[in-house]
Amino acid sequence: MAKKEVQFSLVYRDMWQSSGKYVPRKDQLAKIAPVIIDMGCFDRVETNGGASEQVNLLYGENPNLAVRTFCKPFNEAGILTHMLDRGLNALRMNPVPADVRQLMYKVKHAQGTNITRIFCGLNDPRNIIPSIKWAKEAGMTAQATMCITYSKVHTAEYYINLAEQLIEGGAQEICLKDMAGIGRPAMLGTIVAAIKEKHPHIIIQYHGHTGPGFSVASMLEVAKAGGDVLDVAMEPLSWGKVHPDVITIQAMLKDAGFLVKDINMKAYMEARSLTQSFIDDFLGYWIDPKNALMTSLLVGCGLPGGMMGSLMADLKGMHAAINANLKKKGEPELSEDELLVQLFDEVQRIWPMLGTPCLVTPFSQYVKNAALMNLYSRSMGEKDFTRMDPAMWGMILGKSGKLPGELAPEIIELAKEKGFEFYTDDPQKLYPNVLPHYIEEMEKLGWDRGQDDEELFEFAMHEKQYREFKSGQAKEQFNKDLLERMEKAAKQGEQVKFISAADKRAILHPSSEPIEAPQAGKVLWELDFNEDSHAPAFGTFFKKDDVVCYLETAHGIEALRAFDHCRLVAVDRQQGDKAVKGDAICWMEKAEYVEEPKAKAPKAAKADTKVVKAKESKWKDSSNVIKAEKK
Repeated sequence: MAKKEVQFSLVYRDMWQSSGKYVPRKDQLAKIAPVIIDMGCFDRVETNGGASEQVNLLYGENPNLAVRTFCKPFNEAGILTHMLDRGLNALRMNPVPADVRQLMYKVKHAQGTNITRIFCGLNDPRNIIPSIKWAKEAGMTAQATMCITYSKVHTAEYYINLAEQLIEGGAQEICLKDMAGIGRPAMLGTIVAAIKEKHPHIIIQYHGHTGPGFSVASMLEVAKAGGDVLDVAMEPLSWGKVHPDVITIQAMLKDAGFLVKDINMKAYMEARSLTQSFIDDFLGYWIDPKNALMTSLLVGCGLPGGMMGSLMADLKGMHAAINANLKKKGEPELSEDELLVQLFDEVQRIWPMLGTPCLVTPFSQYVKNAALMNLYSRSMGEKDFTRMDPAMWGMILGKSGKLPGELAPEIIELAKEKGFEFYTDDPQKLYPNVLPHYIEEMEKLGWDRGQDDEELFEFAMHEKQYREFKSGQAKEQFNKDLLERMEKAAKQGEQVKFISAADKRAILHPSSEPIEAPQAGKVLWELDFNEDSHAPAFGTFFKKDDVVCYLETAHGIEALRAFDHCRLVAVDRQQGDKAVKGDAICWMEKAEYVEEPKAKAPKAAKADTKVVKAKESKWKDSSNVIKAEKK
C-alpha cells in the first residue's frame, strides 16, 4: 500500500502576526521568497490576508505591491499561495458590504493569490457561503474554514455537520483553524475521519497554534485520519504562541510512515537568518517576548495565541487603574500575574454567557474586553457588563451572525433594559453596497483605481488607513513610533546601543539625501556673518538649483544648490562650522511644489513673474521604505 502523502504550508504571514503587529516590507518579502522555495519542502505558502494588508498601510507601504511581489515567485515555482479571509469582515475587524467582498476575490486572484481561507468566528455558514461563490467565480480555490475551539457547544458532531453545510455550499477544501491550539487531538482526528469518509476528494488542511501545547499531537492525529496539508512555521518565529516548526513535524510524520518532502537545511538556515534580520531591522520592536513562550493557562480560557500581545498591553494599562481603585477601598492590590489569572478565569466564566462565539478575531477581542471591563467595574463597585461597547453589543444582538450557543438570561434582560432589538436575518443585509461612492470619491481626488481595481479595493476596505497612507501621515506616524521604541530599547540596553541624530534623521526621513561639501571650507548659511546667523527652519522649501548655503574655501565662496525641488529635514553643519570634502552639511527630501501666477501685475512689472508655493500637505516622499533599505 502506497504511503499517504502529507504536504506542508508555511504560514509566513501568520508567523509574524502571531508574534507582533507588523509584517515584512515588500523588499524583505522579495528576499525571503526564493529562499523559501529553495527549502523544497513546501507545497503552499500563506502570503497575505487577515490584518497584514492593513498594517502595510499603517507603516506607509502599498499592500497591493507587497502582495504581488510576494506571490509572483511562488506562482512561477508552482507553489500555491493562500490568504486569510474573515468572511463577513473580509480583511478588517467589522462587516464589509457585499460588493467590496466580491471585488476582493477578483483583486487577490489577479495579484497571484490562489486559495482563500474563508472563516467566520461564529461559524455561521451565511457569512462563508457567499464568499465561496465569489471566490470560485474569480478563479480562486475556496477553502471553507471551521474555527476550532473546545466547549459544550463545539463537539465533533457540531463540526461534522458544519463541514457538510460548507461542502454543500460549494467549498472545494476544508480548513480546521485551531487558532488557540485548544482543539483536543482525538476530537480533531474524529472530525477529519468523518469528513474524509464521506468526501474523500475534499482536501483538508489543519492550522494549529502551539500556545497550550496540543498542536504536535493534533497534527499527528489529523494526518492519521486522512488530513492532507499541515500549517507549519520555522525559526526564529516557530513555537511559543505561533505554530510548530516544520523540522519537528516533518521528522514526526516521516517516522510515522507518511510520505513527506525533504528539507534543504542550507536554505532553511538562510531563511532563518533572513527572518532574524527582519526582526533586527524594525519588526522586533513590536514583538512581545512573551509570545515566544507557551502557556497551559490558555487551555482553560481558550484565547488565541495571536492576540496575547495585545492582551498583555491592555492588562498593563488596566493594572494600575484597578489597583488604584482597590487601594481606595482598602482592599489588597493585585500583582500582574494575579490579574492575568483573574482575567483568564473571567473569560472562561462569561464566554458561555455571551453565546460561546469562537475566540478568534474579532470575537476573541470582544470577550476579552468584556472580561477585563468586568474586573475594572468590580474594582469600582459597579455591576458586571456595564461597560460593553457597540461592537460587543452588535455580536450579542446577532448583527454579525448567529451565535453558536445560547445567551445567558441576564444578558438578554440587560439588552431589553437598554432597548436593544435582536436581529435574526442575514447579517449582510445590514451593510449596503458602497463601491459607487468610493469610485466617485477617487475620481474627485484624482486617484487612480489601480491595476485590476486594486487601489479602489484598498480604499473601500480600509478607508481611514488608505487616506493616511496616501497623505503620508501613516508613514510619518510609523517612523515616529519606531524612533520612540528604539530610544526606549536603547535606554533599557536592548537591541540599540545608541541613537544618534543621524539615526533619527534616517528613521524619520529615510528618503533624504545630503548636500555635501565639495571641498574643505567654512559653512555659511547667510553671507552676512553675525551671531544671529543660522540655518533655515526645518521644512524650508527650495526649488531645483536654488542656493541652499555657501562654502567659504581657500579659492573663494562657492554656492551649494538644491539637487531637486526639496525641503530641508536636517542640518549637520551650522553657520561658521568647518567641513571637509564629503561632509554632509544638511539633508534634503524631495518635495512637490505648485507654480501659481501672481495676481495681475502693474504695467511696470514683468507679466510672466511667477511665485513658487510649497504645499506641505502634498510633500511627496519618493520612497516607501525605512532605514534598512538605504543600507
